This record gives sequence, structure tokens and C-alpha cells, in this order.
Amino acid sequence: MTTYNSAQPLDASSHTAKKKQAHRQHSAPKVPSLVYGLALAMLLGLVAMVLGRWMPIIGGPVFGIVLGMAIRNTMGVGTMFQPGLRFASKQILQWSIIALGFGLSLQQVAKTGAESLWVTLITITVAFVSAALLGKWLGIPSRLKILIGVGTAICGGSAIAAVTPIIKSEDHETAFAISTIFLFNVVAVLTFPLMGHWLGMSDTGFGMWAGTAINDTSSVVAAGYSYSVAAGDYATIVKLTRATLIIPICIVLAGIIAWREKKSGGAKVGLRRIFPWFILWFLVASAVRSSGLIPESLDFILKFLAQFLIVVALTAIGLSSDLRNMVRAGFRPIVLGLGVWVAVAGSSLVVQHFMGTW
Repeated sequence: MTTYNSAQPLDASSHTAKKKQAHRQHSAPKVPSLVYGLALAMLLGLVAMVLGRWMPIIGGPVFGIVLGMAIRNTMGVGTMFQPGLRFASKQILQWSIIALGFGLSLQQVAKTGAESLWVTLITITVAFVSAALLGKWLGIPSRLKILIGVGTAICGGSAIAAVTPIIKSEDHETAFAISTIFLFNVVAVLTFPLMGHWLGMSDTGFGMWAGTAINDTSSVVAAGYSYSVAAGDYATIVKLTRATLIIPICIVLAGIIAWREKKSGGAKVGLRRIFPWFILWFLVASAVRSSGLIPESLDFILKFLAQFLIVVALTAIGLSSDLRNMVRAGFRPIVLGLGVWVAVAGSSLVVQHFMGTW
């Protein structure tokens, strides 16, 4: 009896000590999970920058994507890296676009946007018409046709993400569309600069072509700056002008869906959610540049920072890309994506030829 009573306080004390130790461990500061993925993307990004300087015809952005995909699909990338890679492929990409704005005057942005608007409107129309006709011939479901058409016409994965809740597509349809769009993004980044040099395109002509015919902003930036700095600047502005059209497209789609369902308040579109806010900050940065507040001595630093952020973001995208997902996407969506992509790229060249901007 005495032994039991004397042991009881000891057990209680031990239990209390364990609770305090667990509390200290729980409240101890942890290394942010973003660090691992960001560090990996930055390290490979530096390697890609060096390789890009060594082989400028390919460029750092392309090396970043290729290195990232090679590592992701051979060695694999652990789950501890994923949060940082997702952050880099989205947030850092947007920051890189904003940083580019500090090197471009607002007058230049407005002029380029106006010059490219007609080409953009024509290529968007071609994208939707070809997606509808070819998709019907291939027997592809209407929602998947819309996703691939919007992704090719506007801004790739971002447009697909914006449209998905409006048309209420299934998860596998969204995955098919994103995988298909990404496949041709990679093809475009690797082939467009070579084709541009082969066709003897000017920096402005190639920038217009890349900005209107390549899907995701990241791929447009990669292809444009792989061709030349001037082409990259022009392509970026054209692409951002094109990306803003996701707002009227989403509103029109929402109206069509609501009309079809004949339900009041159906398929509501939140402008705050759809609008690509980094474009607004890009314009703010460009306005700051135009105001003369930034000394010319900082030009080199800002351009290098923008280029480095671009390469880091593209490297992260490569590190997050599983080629097996593209294989699972099936044959018909890839044929549809190829057909729409070729139609858009061809129509952009044809319009430029008649406009004399090639």
C-alpha cells in the first residue's frame, strides 16, 4: 500500500514532464516548408543561367525547364520540395513579370498592346472555332473542348483554372486539358526560337508570334527571351494583353451556362478571383519606370533580377511536371490540342504577313 502511494506522485510528475516536453517540441519554430523547393529551384536556376550564357541560342529559361523535367522524371522530387516548387512556379513567376515592368516604359506597353490587339482577337477566334469543329469530329466532350480551346486561346493553365468552376468540369477533364496544353507549351519553347531564326523573323515579329501563339505566360517568356531580349520584352507585353481577355471570356461563358441552365444566379463569376492582378502591378512598375524615379544605374540589376526570377520559376515548373500524366491524358485530347495550336500559330503568322509586321 505504501509503495503504491509513494509511486503515484512520481507517475504524475513524469506525466507532467512529458506533457511539457511535448508542448516545447510542438511550439518550437520549424523550418518553413517553402525553403527546400525554393532552394532547389534557385540552385538549378543558377546552373541554367550559366548554361544559357554558354549557349545563348537556347537560353537560360529553356535550360531551366529541361533540367527540371529531367530531374523530376528520372531521379524524382520528394514531397518536402513541393510547397516551395508550387510557390516558385506561381508567385515567383508573377514577380518576374512585375520585375520586367521596371524595364519597360508605360508608353511602350500601351503601344505594343494596341499593335497586338487585332492579331490577338483573330487568333482567339481561330482557337475557339477550330476547337469546336475538330473536337466535334474527334468526339470529345463539350467541356473538355472548352477547356482546351480556352487554354490555347488565352493563357494555358491559368485560363483553364479560371474556367473550370464556371463550366463545372470533372477533375479528369481538367487534368486532360492541363496536360495537353503543357505538352505543347514545352514543344513551343523548344521549337519556336529555332523556327523564328529559320524564317528570319524580326524581334518584333517573333515577339508577336510567341505572344499570340504560345499558351502559358511562362512558355511565352521562355521562348521570347531565348530569341532575344527585345523579342522577350515584346512577347511579354503581347501575352499580358492577351491574358486580360480571360475576364470577358469567363463572363460570356458564365452567361451561356446560366442561360442553358435557366437558373437565376447560376455560374457566378467573381471578378476579383478571375482578374490576373500581377498584370496591374506590371503596369504600376512600368509607370514607375516612365516617371524617371529609377536611376539608369539600376537597369542592369533589375533586368538581371527579372531574368533570374524567370529562370527559377520555369525550373520549378519543370521540377513539377510528370511526363506520365501527359501519357495518361489519352490520344484524342492531344490531337485536339495539336490541331488548335497549329491553327492559332498559323493564323498568327498569316495575319502578321498581311499586316507587314513579320
